[in-house]
Amino acid sequence: MTEALLQAPKRLYRTALAALSPQPHSLNMIGFGFDGTACFRKGTAIAPDAIRLVASDIESYSPYLDLDLEETAPFYDLGNLIVQQSGDPHQDYLAAHARFTDLTAGLDFAGSGIKFLTLGGEHSISYSFIAKYLQAFPDLVLLHLDAHADLRDGYQGYHYSHASVIRRCLDHFGPDHQLLQFGIRSGTKDEYAWMRAHQTLAPSLDAFVAFIEGLPRERPIYLTLDLDYFDPAFLPGTGTPEPGGQDFFSFIRILQALRHKNMVAADVVELSPPCDLSGNSDVFATKVVRELILAFHREG
Repeated sequence: MTEALLQAPKRLYRTALAALSPQPHSLNMIGFGFDGTACFRKGTAIAPDAIRLVASDIESYSPYLDLDLEETAPFYDLGNLIVQQSGDPHQDYLAAHARFTDLTAGLDFAGSGIKFLTLGGEHSISYSFIAKYLQAFPDLVLLHLDAHADLRDGYQGYHYSHASVIRRCLDHFGPDHQLLQFGIRSGTKDEYAWMRAHQTLAPSLDAFVAFIEGLPRERPIYLTLDLDYFDPAFLPGTGTPEPGGQDFFSFIRILQALRHKNMVAADVVELSPPCDLSGNSDVFATKVVRELILAFHREG
């Protein structure tokens, strides 16, 4: 008997079509509600369906990108990757990663134009997807928006920790892969020394946007967004909030640049609905996801 890999969502994401497997030449939404290594405040496991539920009550039109979900190409909602809760976070993560591997086995991500938009979950879940896209695209650019560097080589005994996700992705970097980070304002002295030595940390929003604008139009890009990139004054519903973050309009500036480029995948992680009982963070995150979906439909 074949093991089930996906669980149906409580509600499909707004205009998305249901699908049981990744669809070629299309955007595929998938939830990955794992928060086993979250080291401060948990709750991200329920974020994928929280975003889907809010999405039905917000406008489909973005005044920032002048695009409407009702008018763009069809995209698909695969539901949520099944995540077990055995009490052993390391094994639970490896089991979920194996399910993703089974789900995508034999698929040609580059040749078939398979694009994923993943809803976390804690940031460790991004590794499964980023590693796959690094393998598929030898010249992939990884854009990392976050409050934290996530460059530790494991944390609190977890090799695949949300505090080490970028370090784990670097294990798969080839000579033509590239990393650029922005919004980082927390990390160890060693992490900051590494970022300075490898020049991966953009000094300003202007510099980050200019880097994107300077990329060749067809250069593949993966965007990983930890929602603690935003200041907790705007989005308090996250597990590890850090003061001094960015606002919504900084993200819009980044998307306005990305919509002219070749964004092949993205993820949005670390929304923790229980950390903001007002529900405002859920709405904020859902609008971020709306803008991202629209940005995949680039001009031309």
